[in-house]
Amino acid sequence: MNKYEIIIHWSDEDQAFLADIPELPGCMAHGDTYESALANIKSAMDLWIKTAKEFNDPIPAPKGRRLAFA
Repeated sequence: MNKYEIIIHWSDEDQAFLADIPELPGCMAHGDTYESALANIKSAMDLWIKTAKEFNDPIPAPKGRRLAFA
């Protein structure tokens, strides 16, 4: 199991839940529901990692939760 942070939020502009994995550049997905966005980002993550391996690109190690300070 990959332990990357997944961020999911609602977008009024897109009328969908948007998901991304900040540690994997360009790894994004969306869904009509939170659950579908989560399933889609997991699929995108698997494909991102598979593609990186095929091209011998570096795969960042999961860092865990990011902390934001105001």
